[in-house]
Parts: sequence; structure tokens; C-alpha cells
Amino acid sequence: MKLTFLGAAHEVTGSCTLLETCGRHILIDCGMEQGADIYENCDLPIAPNQIDAICLTHAHIDHSGLIPAMVAQGFKGPIYSTEAARRLCNIMLRDSAHIQESEAEWRNRKAQRSGEPAYEPIYTTADAINALTQFKSYHYGVPVQIFDGITLCFSDAGHLLGSASILLTVQEHDQTRKILFSGDLGNIDRPLIRDPSMPPDADYVIIESTYGDRLHGARPDYVTQLAHIMQETFDRGGNLVIPAFAIGRTQELLYLIRIILERHLIQGHEDFPVYVDSPLAVEATKIYADGLVEYYDEETLALIEQGIDPISFPGLRLSITSEESRAINFDTTPKVILSASGMCEAGRIRHHLKHNLWRSDSTVLFVGYQAEGTLGRKLIDGATNVRLFGEEIHVQAAIATLEGISGHADRNMLLGWLGAMKEKPRQVFVNHGDDTNCDLFAGAITDQLGICAIAPYSGDEYDLITGQCTAKGKIVKVTKLSDGRRRGNAAFDRLVSAGKRLLEVIQVSRGLSNKELAKFADQIHSLCDKYIRK
Repeated sequence: MKLTFLGAAHEVTGSCTLLETCGRHILIDCGMEQGADIYENCDLPIAPNQIDAICLTHAHIDHSGLIPAMVAQGFKGPIYSTEAARRLCNIMLRDSAHIQESEAEWRNRKAQRSGEPAYEPIYTTADAINALTQFKSYHYGVPVQIFDGITLCFSDAGHLLGSASILLTVQEHDQTRKILFSGDLGNIDRPLIRDPSMPPDADYVIIESTYGDRLHGARPDYVTQLAHIMQETFDRGGNLVIPAFAIGRTQELLYLIRIILERHLIQGHEDFPVYVDSPLAVEATKIYADGLVEYYDEETLALIEQGIDPISFPGLRLSITSEESRAINFDTTPKVILSASGMCEAGRIRHHLKHNLWRSDSTVLFVGYQAEGTLGRKLIDGATNVRLFGEEIHVQAAIATLEGISGHADRNMLLGWLGAMKEKPRQVFVNHGDDTNCDLFAGAITDQLGICAIAPYSGDEYDLITGQCTAKGKIVKVTKLSDGRRRGNAAFDRLVSAGKRLLEVIQVSRGLSNKELAKFADQIHSLCDKYIRK
């Protein structure tokens, strides 16, 4: 019974943990790294086709984004999630694949001109579609036996529609262990979705620490705060540009703007337009409105019962095509522009920043966590110049944050969630936080709750019977690579995975006839002759 930490170890993104038990290999999350990459992650210790299942906490790409790559490399097992997470992954993974393919196409045009090697996408739309056929969804609070000796149960994590903490109960030989993965735990009293459920008891807990070093403070009046920023910006004649994650944060902001309009809080600009400029956000908004009532809080359910759409209002404009997106920046009317991505690392938001950052009458409003190294973090930290699409932009727009609207629990909420357990766990592992956050929060757990807590690095391995660390990963800082070398490594990793699979096929071919074995060998030699470097 072994737990190996792979991703989001002393880092905020790329969540991935491997559980080996009962002869099975199970991944909990399989996320893509976003923003700054601090440490080199160890490789998956086995081939993807040897993974028996993936358990997914929620749909955000830093938790789900590499699932199609696993499928492309041979993973054929079930992917367990809630129904809402499955529906959101249906659009998010397709969108991510489209981004990979578009980036590869753009870079390959440059590579052809410069004579550089071809740039391979991490995965394709076909890979994402194949992955989606492997999802199996379940409700909160329903124990499901996924393999002999292994039971899974989801509980509401309150972070995103359908987000879950995952309890795995494992019986191996005469030993039973309960392992609880918090997933991303949500802030309290947020629009649309419920607060996180209190945790079940567990022997081991793996908990996130995104905000493990800080407090959100008293819950602010989001509506008044947002209305004030909108009023000031419109009075200057500018645009309010909001980089927002397409799923979750965009819908919460629409909920708040609906209230602002309902209460007539904007004076002199009553007919201001609100653009949602993200095809992904548009699709996600439709999913939020598609009857997933088991995930909503009581206030939202009450609105729905009255026939009120909680995230729609007059003046809301959904921009899907590129032409519609470009037209927004030629409209001189003061407006709200909601566009992805939330950390300004990709997507249409970068075009809107290019058109508005230099304007002293506009405001860029951040409404979520900005990881180290992202454009969003640089702007919040006071950058006076940024580079977009090869052009230097002087920042003159007002840079603001909507305080307290974070989708993550803060330190006290995380401690309160852990402290709500009737029985203290044997051990807590802290991950999914900035490098120092993980260690600081692990110390807070030990000091305030009296629970042994540590922050593992990628590659650290623990025996869950004895609780002992059985292997240590290598703590290696990332060496900065060019984009081309990074993509080349991803493609090479895919080739290595295929090679491992070929060796496995060779091993199980021992019982074939000599004729079949000779034919197989000839095919391999022929393939090698085709690609060998002379």
C-alpha cells in the first residue's frame, strides 16, 4: 500500500498522486502545470497503460489537463468523477486539445521557415474525445466499489460545480486504510455553489495549501465592491476588463452583475453591455444553467424555483467567433469584458489587455489567484510595462483586485476543515501550494492541531501501512528551456512511453509460434530501420 507524490508538490498546479494497492495503480488527478514551473517533476514510474483508474477531484485543467495525454499513451481505464465534473471536462478537455493543436500549427509555420524540428501537440482533439468516453460519474456521498478491496466516495469540496474531495477506503490483506484527498477546497459563502462539506475521518489526508499562508479576512460585500469599481471606470469612459477563469469564476461574476442591475447600483450608465468573450465560458454557462440542481446552494435554488435565471440579465452578450471578439475593442461604449484565461497566460484576454492596458481610463480587475510567473501576477505586483504579441505595452490602466472572492479556502478554513474530523488522522500530507506555503501550512497543522504534517516533494513515496517514507524524490529546480525544447521533451516522453509498452507486448508474446514471433521481430526491425539515425 504505497502513495507516491508526482505533481503539485511544492507547486500550485499539475496535481497528480499515485496510489498502489490491492494490485492496482490509481492516479488521483492528472493535471497540467500552468504558470511558473518551480521543480522538475519525477516521471510516472509505470507506463500509462498500467494505470488501472483515474479519480478526478474536479474539472480545472491543473487537475484534469493531462488525462487525454494519458489516453494517447495507452491508458484505457475508467475515470471517476461527479456528473458536473464530467460535463465540464467535456468542454474543457476539448478546448485544451484545440489550444494544443492551434499552438502546434502556429509554431510549425515558424519552424518550417527557420528549419527547426516540428512542434508536436501534447495531445489532440481525438485524444480528448477518447478520454471522455472513459468517464464514470457518481453522486456525492455514495460509496462505490471500484476494485476488489477499494471503495471510492465523493464529498462536496465547494470549489467548483461538481468539485469533490475523494475518500478511498482500502482493504489489503488484513489491513484497512482510509485515504482522503481534499482536492481544492472552496471559500465559504460564495455565489451559486455550496460550502465545502465537513470531512469524513481518515488515516491519511492529502490537503491543498493554495492559501495556506494567508487569511481572506471578513467576507466583503462583493456586490458593493464590484459596483464601485464599475461606476468609477464607466465614469472615466473606460472599460472594465476582468480576466476570469471560464468555468466557475465567470458564472459567479455574472451572478453578482445580475444583482447590481437588479438593485440599480450603476448610475448614468444603466445600459452598459457585459461581454463574455470566451467560447469555453459560454459553453460552461450553459452547463451551469442545465439543471444540475444537486450542486447549487439554497439561495440559488430559491431563484430557480421563482423562474429567475441566476446568471443571465439584459445587456449580457456572448461572444463566440473571432470576429465578434475583435469587434468588442472597436465599440467605444464603456463596458465589462469577461474573458479567459484567469491568469492572462493564454486566450482572448491577452488581446483585450493589449487594447486596454495602455488606457488610463480603463481598469483591469483580478478576481482570483495569480500564480508566480504569470502575466496576471506581474500586473498585480506593479509591472509598468508588459510584452504582448511582440509589442511592449506601457501599463496605465488601473489594476484592481476583488478582495475575498477567491475560490480557495484560506488558512483558517483549511485548518477548520481538518479540525472537524472526529478522529485525528495519522498523517497529513500538504501539497498544491507555493513552495514556501506548503511548509508553512504543514507547520501550522502540527502546531495548532497536533497532527503530524509534512510537505512532500515530487517523487517522495510513503508506505501507508507503516507511515514511513520509503523513497525520496530529487529536489531539482527547473532549468529554463526554450519552448521548442519543452515541446520536444513532451514528444520524446510520448515515444519513451510507447517503447515501454512495446517491451510489455514482447514479454507477453513468448507463447506465440516461431512464425508469429519472427514476423513480429521483422516488423520491429523494419520500423527501426526507418527511423535510425545514420
